[in-house]
Amino acid sequence: MRNLTAIKNLMRRASVCLPLLAISPAFAQMAPTTVEKDTLTIAFTGDMPGTGWQDGKMIGYDGEILQRVANALKLKVRPALMEWSGTIASVQSKRVDVMGGTMGWTAQRSKIMLLSDPIHYFKNGIMQVNKNNWSSLKDLEGKKVGTITGFSFIPELRRIPGLKLSQYDTSDAAVRDLLAGRIEAVIGDPPVVQFAISRNPQWNLRFNAFKDNNPEYPLLTGLGQVVFGIHKDNKDLLVAVNTEIAKLWKGCEIKTIGERYGLVQDVWYKPVGDNFRAGVDRAADWQLPGCK
Repeated sequence: MRNLTAIKNLMRRASVCLPLLAISPAFAQMAPTTVEKDTLTIAFTGDMPGTGWQDGKMIGYDGEILQRVANALKLKVRPALMEWSGTIASVQSKRVDVMGGTMGWTAQRSKIMLLSDPIHYFKNGIMQVNKNNWSSLKDLEGKKVGTITGFSFIPELRRIPGLKLSQYDTSDAAVRDLLAGRIEAVIGDPPVVQFAISRNPQWNLRFNAFKDNNPEYPLLTGLGQVVFGIHKDNKDLLVAVNTEIAKLWKGCEIKTIGERYGLVQDVWYKPVGDNFRAGVDRAADWQLPGCK
């Protein structure tokens, strides 16, 4: 009888401990389901300073962060290099686990993918020859302008009076046409544009951020958030990615990574303006991260 009582007591103690084990950090760090077992498959464009692949690991601002996610989950990385226009579709079709490459948050994208917390902020602008000094939407009226296929602000560009729009599969192709005089400006990824200009002074090109803050053109002139895209079904991976991002913001190590790739201005790390994700794909009281 005494042995039976002891067994019952042991079972009661176990029933108390099991729920605690289920929510402990050690259990929460278990690797999420991925396309390929023990592997994190990453879609990326190879446009620096965002993403690249070198010596068997991801490089670039986005790339280093994704490599840290893989390391934390003890997963090897399988790189999936592709053009920008194919990255979102590769996530939706579950060919990859996550996409990087300076993708800006939009409400529309939040409906088709899970989007991570921001890894930095940005302001769009105009890549142009040095002799020009354009910095407003009005400056683009009647101009020949290039951008990258699939960019979220393309419908807004089409609304600028007289603007003649050319779309390209890669940033390199757009810049080549700008240098050749076939177009007069490029509206591209600000980090990619600034990195390219800094590495190629012989181009005699400049980048001016839009001075406008026009609510009719929110994607072009508002402050954007760069995020990673994950399949809607993979909430565990989203949690893992956001956990690593939060660690980097907490000590401003995220800024240290950015500075290695030329992202030195405060605008990349300080949220300004409305928190437009609150109540959309985040809780109503969710706060944007930032570095002081």
